[in-house]
Amino acid sequence: MTVETRLPHPIDLKALEKLAEVAVHVGLNLAEGQDLVMTAPIEAQPLTRLITRHAYRAGAGVVTTIFADPQATLERFENAHDASFDKAANWLYEGMGMAYARGAARLAIAGDDPMLLAAQDPEKVSRANRANSTAYKPALEKIAGFDINWNIVSYPSLAWAKTVFPDDPDAMAVAKLAKAIFAASRVDRPDPIAAWKEHNDNLHARSAWLNGKRFSALRYQGPGTDLTIGLADEHEWSGGASMAKNGIICNPNIPTEEVFTTPHRLRVEGHVSSTKPLSHQGTLIDDIRVQFEGGRIVHAAAAKGGDVLNKVLDTDEGARRLGEVALVPHSSPISASGILFYNTLFDENASCHIALGQCYSKCFIDGDKLSADEIAARGGNSSLIHIDWMIGSDKIDIDGLDADGNATPVMRGGEWAD
Repeated sequence: MTVETRLPHPIDLKALEKLAEVAVHVGLNLAEGQDLVMTAPIEAQPLTRLITRHAYRAGAGVVTTIFADPQATLERFENAHDASFDKAANWLYEGMGMAYARGAARLAIAGDDPMLLAAQDPEKVSRANRANSTAYKPALEKIAGFDINWNIVSYPSLAWAKTVFPDDPDAMAVAKLAKAIFAASRVDRPDPIAAWKEHNDNLHARSAWLNGKRFSALRYQGPGTDLTIGLADEHEWSGGASMAKNGIICNPNIPTEEVFTTPHRLRVEGHVSSTKPLSHQGTLIDDIRVQFEGGRIVHAAAAKGGDVLNKVLDTDEGARRLGEVALVPHSSPISASGILFYNTLFDENASCHIALGQCYSKCFIDGDKLSADEIAARGGNSSLIHIDWMIGSDKIDIDGLDADGNATPVMRGGEWAD
């Protein structure tokens, strides 16, 4: 298989520059003198160069960009010896972890081909993912623990665009995906930075209401779903811009429509069905149905991609437990677009969702002061993975339950109840 290299496609360059500004000033809120480590698909160079420009204008120390080449990835799967798939670039991840420990910011540009590995051996894909996850964990802990300011934005690569809009000519597909990315990222507004401030204020208000209620659990009811998610002890809801442990306020995800917190890994009961497909490592996993007992998935099936789902669940003990629960109204702009992006950064913001695996320490009261053991004692989950999948729709009702089991409406028909 060969990844084709083609000429650039029509993307609104003014909007792309606005996205770069938002990434630096809203997403990262990059501090003067701070180094930046950026990762991106090689096709995203137009955006990485603009981000680099605005980062240096903001006073960045050194900007280092690490590119991923899809053709090189395919060469490995098609030509590497079997032992290769149990190895990872440990030295690279150790260096990234060291950079974060010394104060560097982290920016990831999403835009990879969602179907790049669709034709490859699922067992090799699983092994390579496990090796990468193990090697990357020390660096990932700095991100999941919110030690540093970090951010993810997206670039409309051709392969991604053709996955989303397969019936359109190449140029049109890229242009349509670019427009959708810019709208979801609020850079199609006259003043994107002001638009993000207003949006963050709304998300903070939702988080404050939930934190004031101190629910002990959430109960979801709807077609194929009757699920009670216990919330971690001393959990805290978050959404939008937040302060990292280094004192910098940043927006980790652009776009974002969610408020989220940490479930208790031992207190999830019932069954739940996915409401949107999950695109994972070249496989579309659709119509997921799982049963929880004592916080653990004891049965999992999917109409499509079930074998891949079960390989994910076998990653480690924490992979069968929840690390995040997030609330998103069905009327969110990303949901209203009607587009399946095949990209979790976008698709999770179209729907209420849960995440298998690693929890966020920031979603605890005084989470920045807690050790890993203290987080575990409060119910936080630990895993090599963190994979979000969508369970919300306009047919789902959600109640907050207090310690005595009394219910307060949180969402009705997929919308905020208040």
